[in-house]
Amino acid sequence: MPMKLKTIEIEGKTYAEIKDGHPVYVDEGKDIAFDAPRAATKITELMTESKAHREAKESAESKLSKFDGITDPSEALKALDTVKNLDDKKLVDAGEVEKVKAAAISATEEKYAPVVEERDKLKTDLYKETIGGRFARSAYIQESLVIPSELVQAQFGDNFSLEEGVMTIKDNQGNPIYSKERAGELASFDEGLEILIGQYQHKDTILKGSESNGSGSEKSKGSSSGNQGDFGGDKAARVAAVQSKFPDLPAS
Repeated sequence: MPMKLKTIEIEGKTYAEIKDGHPVYVDEGKDIAFDAPRAATKITELMTESKAHREAKESAESKLSKFDGITDPSEALKALDTVKNLDDKKLVDAGEVEKVKAAAISATEEKYAPVVEERDKLKTDLYKETIGGRFARSAYIQESLVIPSELVQAQFGDNFSLEEGVMTIKDNQGNPIYSKERAGELASFDEGLEILIGQYQHKDTILKGSESNGSGSEKSKGSSSGNQGDFGGDKAARVAAVQSKFPDLPAS
């Protein structure tokens, strides 16, 4: 039965009965003085507390939603430990794999080291035969220069190279030298060498018939000084003359 306000009638008017400053209500036959201000304060406290509980509940539900499908937390924890152990094992295995790979690479390098050495030797021999042989057999050197092929190779050999089996001649700036006779084609050995010597600052001292060999000027120096060589003499004399005039020239 709901609470009912207790009233009294005075001179035909109905008034609420007051006790200790509060209206009196009848609840199941018992008079109760209702303290409205206190009730309002209490309601506010309960509403605040209820809101806090609701927010905490919603936060907990949000966090728990990440674990949907987990019905047994203890089993989930055991599964996590298992995964951790697997990850640790993978790390160990990864380290072992790197060791195995390093050992395999080392073994392969050792196995094929002789093959690589032989390949490099063949490349060197091919260079010596292809490039060195050209210097030794060059008609231009024999007909136009006063120094032997060994000294010519010592001075200009770095300008010659083999690229994919094809001889290439480059100037001192690293540019390929092309034939003046065959437009668009690389220069032949003798033609390229002639172009290089044409750019050489001391070309007059190594070309036959140059002024430095005229009237025996260098020859007379060779005859008056036994160790100066002779540009017009035999091979040994010509080598001595070049080495005396150009001490910084690589020796053959």
